[in-house]
Amino acid sequence: MSGRVLKWAGIIVFIGTVSAMGFYLLTRDKLEEADQSASVIGVFIALSSLALTLYGMLTDRFARSPSTQTSPEETIAAAKKTLTGLVFQQWRTEAAIRSLDDPEPIRISWHLVTDAGVMDHPRLVGENLLMFSGSSDQIPKLVHAFQGLRRRRLVITGGPGSGKTTLAIQLLLHLVAPGRDAADPVPVLVPVNGWDIDLHPRLHDWLAMRLPLDYPALTAPQFGTGAAKTLLDHGHILPILDGLDEIPPQARIAVISALNRWLASGDQFILTSRTTEYDQAVRQAGDVLTATAVIAPAAITPDAAETYLRTTLPPTPRHDWAPIWAALHDGSCPGLSRLAETALGLWLIRTVYIITAADPVPLTGPLAQQDATLRAHLLDHLVVAVINDRLPSRDPADHFRPRIAWNPDRARDHLTYLARVLQDHDTYDLAWWHLAQHTIPHSERRRVTWRVGLLSGIAVGLVVGVAGGIVEGIAAGLGFGIAAVFAGGTWFSEPPGYANLYLPGRTADLIKHMRNVLAGGIGGVLAVVLGVVFAVVLLVVLADGLTVGLTVGLMVALAAVFAAVFAAGAMEWAEQPASSTVATTPLTSWKADRTLTLLRTVTFGLPFGLAGGLAGGIADGLTVGIAIGIAVGIAFGIAKGNHHAWLAYTIAVWRLAKKKHLPRKLMAFLDDAHRLGLLRTVGPIYQFRHAELQDHLAALPHR
Repeated sequence: MSGRVLKWAGIIVFIGTVSAMGFYLLTRDKLEEADQSASVIGVFIALSSLALTLYGMLTDRFARSPSTQTSPEETIAAAKKTLTGLVFQQWRTEAAIRSLDDPEPIRISWHLVTDAGVMDHPRLVGENLLMFSGSSDQIPKLVHAFQGLRRRRLVITGGPGSGKTTLAIQLLLHLVAPGRDAADPVPVLVPVNGWDIDLHPRLHDWLAMRLPLDYPALTAPQFGTGAAKTLLDHGHILPILDGLDEIPPQARIAVISALNRWLASGDQFILTSRTTEYDQAVRQAGDVLTATAVIAPAAITPDAAETYLRTTLPPTPRHDWAPIWAALHDGSCPGLSRLAETALGLWLIRTVYIITAADPVPLTGPLAQQDATLRAHLLDHLVVAVINDRLPSRDPADHFRPRIAWNPDRARDHLTYLARVLQDHDTYDLAWWHLAQHTIPHSERRRVTWRVGLLSGIAVGLVVGVAGGIVEGIAAGLGFGIAAVFAGGTWFSEPPGYANLYLPGRTADLIKHMRNVLAGGIGGVLAVVLGVVFAVVLLVVLADGLTVGLTVGLMVALAAVFAAVFAAGAMEWAEQPASSTVATTPLTSWKADRTLTLLRTVTFGLPFGLAGGLAGGIADGLTVGIAIGIAVGIAFGIAKGNHHAWLAYTIAVWRLAKKKHLPRKLMAFLDDAHRLGLLRTVGPIYQFRHAELQDHLAALPHR
């Protein structure tokens, strides 16, 4: 039955019902009885006809919608075409921001690695491997070599600053450019540090979740539900996984194992990684990536370096660059020669001297005799130059642009302070949960804890004092303040945690925690309190006698027993330490610990305080009891548990921002510094992109 027929049938039934009701009322003697009968019958028939009409209208609308008139193949093709346009526009803009083709790419030669321990058997990789070589200024040749691989799987390795991500972007742009074969998959670049293998063992499952976040257009109604998963299942996506070296060592091994285990023979991918980290991961995993080619770059020649730098200068430069060209060829400035052998070195020269139109005399002066000295000189001016050159963007798919417009000089000061903190503690790892431990001296932590306890006690005391009186307020504030001092003493050394709510395989553990809570008496006490409160309230409100009140109160008490035991046990069960084997980012680990604290407060502290407040409200009044209970419960929920890294971090950032050392939105600042290429990530830990940058900033004089 079509929607049109249902719609008109509903309208006819509705009109007929109204007419029949009128005739029925006019022909009945007992109008009151007729009215009641007609009302019942009329309502039933009218609702039926209305439902029939609405169903017909919706069916008719869906029948006219484009999604039902197009075949599944056409829908997939439309989604793929949309994604292709978005990816091309995104990375064409990014290539312009990164000056990849302005005016031409850096000439870097790429070749297959010769180490048989990191690449699969040649016959499995491809038949013409000897032909797999090319230059980054001849991307079509490299693309042709990639497409000639047996399974189109490639790992791009190289040292720091060798151009790995740049080559991946160049390959992506050529593979997605207009005129491409529509049958080829759409290349999509995603940072590998977002892949949580514990949650998504299969690469395609993670990408099915990730792609709609980066490209919301895939969720348009005309593509149906699960467009990203459909594209992945049909082989229409070429994942480009960037930065294997930016995740913990165990997570690297897990990524390699997951790719080998779950990818089918027709699945393609491109992976980038620093050479050392990739070699270690492959050897520790005990297996290479199946049928995957591995390439590495050669050092940039002086001719290629000069050609690139010349093309980035205007035809008539403001300053004389002739000494630079001579030094590159005759080796009179060893530091300059070694610096110019990498894409990073040429980018530093261009960013600091060419974009800013500065005089390049220092490039051939005393600073240029040593690579480290010249590199430090360039890094000194890098932060300001990069921030001025990279405009912010709120597009989630723009991975390499900041979200906030930071003041360049202030940003440099913030990074300098962090570099000094890391140097003082002899580390290159910037872990957000160590910030309080690193910036608050041990002798001062007790004073900070006392201040936190004092402020918490005052807050609780004020609430209780206003609701219940001065004596009660002083007692509650003093008691909670002292408890906060003792509880907060360990916050500075606690690691981050997260709420693991994944139930399969952990049911027995959840029951164990609930049993422990019940044995500890917390659930029983809370249940008694709730039972008494509800029994008394029901006796007064219902006014149906003692039997009814106690019966209902007992039922509520039993329900409260289960609720209290489940809430306390579930919270202890869910609270887990952050795992070093999961490929999380610093930002996600920070959010996870914050969520854990808020969840602990809402699911346990607040109900506990509310129950206690209701119990106290019997004697002092319901409003007073609830106010006191909520205040104490929230504070108790915050202090409970074994992971308070977010709280310690918040205290430290508040102190440091007050002293102008760091911004109040520190995690947003660090995330943007990573997008700008000033920081790198290794799992949940930040590091300066190059150790020389941290060492140089730490050695700067205080401003």
